[in-house]
Amino acid sequence: MAGSPSPIEAQSEIRTCLHRDGAPLQADLSDDVIRAALASGEGLLWVDILADGREAGERILRDIFHFHPLTIDDCYNEHIDPPKVDDYGDYLFVIVHSVEYEAGRNDLRTHELNLYIGRNYVVSLHQAPSRAVDEIRRRAELASPMVVRGSSFLAHALIDVAVDDFHPVVETVAAQVEALEEAVLQDPVREKLEEILRMKRIAQRLRRTLSPQRDVMNRLSRGEFSMIITEPSWMYFRDVYDHTVRVQETVEGVRDLGESALSIYLSAVNNKINEVMRTLAVVTVIFLPLTLIAGIYGTNFANVPEYDWRLGYGGMLVLMAVIALSLLAWFRYRKWF
Repeated sequence: MAGSPSPIEAQSEIRTCLHRDGAPLQADLSDDVIRAALASGEGLLWVDILADGREAGERILRDIFHFHPLTIDDCYNEHIDPPKVDDYGDYLFVIVHSVEYEAGRNDLRTHELNLYIGRNYVVSLHQAPSRAVDEIRRRAELASPMVVRGSSFLAHALIDVAVDDFHPVVETVAAQVEALEEAVLQDPVREKLEEILRMKRIAQRLRRTLSPQRDVMNRLSRGEFSMIITEPSWMYFRDVYDHTVRVQETVEGVRDLGESALSIYLSAVNNKINEVMRTLAVVTVIFLPLTLIAGIYGTNFANVPEYDWRLGYGGMLVLMAVIALSLLAWFRYRKWF
């Protein structure tokens, strides 16, 4: 825990560590140690803030690191900000997203990870537990070379795990849409339509997240911020960029699958309606001549010759049956039903 937090500050969880070559990893740093590391520019400093309250984290960001107030407001914004990277000269402010998905409930949650990347430090702030932070902290405790080589590599490791979280989510969503497409072919009920629309909304949310995140990875990988993102790390950020592009292409495929499932549903419903209309048309055509005969002999004129026939009524029924059967045979021959 940094410094001596007050009871209010203790609401936020702050984890700090400092790595120096040839020295064991230092954790739970005091404010003075953090300031000294910033002033010397030596070692690699990582401050992670789980912000369920604003006070403790804001004090460190404002009073120790002297970050721009706009970036601090972005960190504590109640709304999810889109991925972006801002250059403030001595440091970069980066927002990336990770996702979490419950397939049974079709519940997609987006988690924001805010990163301050300096020459010898990384400050990460998130308002919910982060798998990326927990995983990289485990690697840092093991002194993984890809984590302790510098702030660029530490930032890359955090972003890489956050981007990797998209892969299983997108694959799960794609499998659900494929299964939904097959189910629609077998039984196009209204519940399937509602599920298709839900999956399309999920794919759209993923697309809205990945598009700006891909641009962020592209900017970090092409040497635009060479004062902070060192050249040896560019290839690693390019790898993350490639992962982001592949995930985005998969999401586009999911959107296409969703459109296909919707088209199949609408086609199946239209086919059902056509079957019903065709059946009604056949019945109507069969009963039209029968109705005509019944209408003629249902008139009240006294001089209708067939009224005096002893077999007239039976003959009329036989004629109706012959007409109906003939029409049925004709429709069957033409494969209209």
